[in-house]
Amino acid sequence: MKKIGILGGLGPESTHDYYRGIIRAVREDHPEHIYPEIVIYSADLNGFIRLMDSGNLSAVTDFLTEKIAALARSGADFAAIASNTPHVVFDEVRERSPIPLISIVEETCSEAYKMGMKKTGLLGTGFTMEQDFYIRPFAEKGIKVVVPEKADRMLIHERLFSEIEQGIIKDSTRNELLGIVKGMIERHGIDSVILGCTELPLILDRDEFGIAFLNTSAIHIKSIVRYALDE
Repeated sequence: MKKIGILGGLGPESTHDYYRGIIRAVREDHPEHIYPEIVIYSADLNGFIRLMDSGNLSAVTDFLTEKIAALARSGADFAAIASNTPHVVFDEVRERSPIPLISIVEETCSEAYKMGMKKTGLLGTGFTMEQDFYIRPFAEKGIKVVVPEKADRMLIHERLFSEIEQGIIKDSTRNELLGIVKGMIERHGIDSVILGCTELPLILDRDEFGIAFLNTSAIHIKSIVRYALDE
């Protein structure tokens, strides 16, 4: 089994979710109690956000590449970034990485394509919703990506960093997020929604309104385990 490297901390709550999810998935595939070797680098979330706010994507690339290199030095055979937003520079980081990287965006796109999705909504941080690193690969598969209105994007971003990233889960926030999704169904006719922040599945934990809620963390974890098991 390949040794797994996880770049976490972006944020901490989802990193915990990744660790548990990987262990659980390996147990399900190997009931004889095989456990994977996992190296986790928990990066500084505040430092990362400052770089993103500055708009200096070259510095963001340097920041992430340094952490991936540390995972490689620690013996990881491959790695994954346990967060959606850093994938804004995924291609640049992959080019400089000393080990293979598994993309959350590519794996989610592949899953949506297999499910036959045609028009999907995207929820995430403001960075994720306002960049095109989800839109481009989905468009190549013939899937249109729709983002919420500006006021809704601001609300989602604020709730993510002031509550959900801190492990604070409120019914009122869940209802706000579901209201945004319902509005996207009514206005745009979306047939699914991408939970494009690895903390969102902590509060939106099931399908609603008869459409698929694509849990990017769960999709990513399955791909990580398949790669680790040489499948």
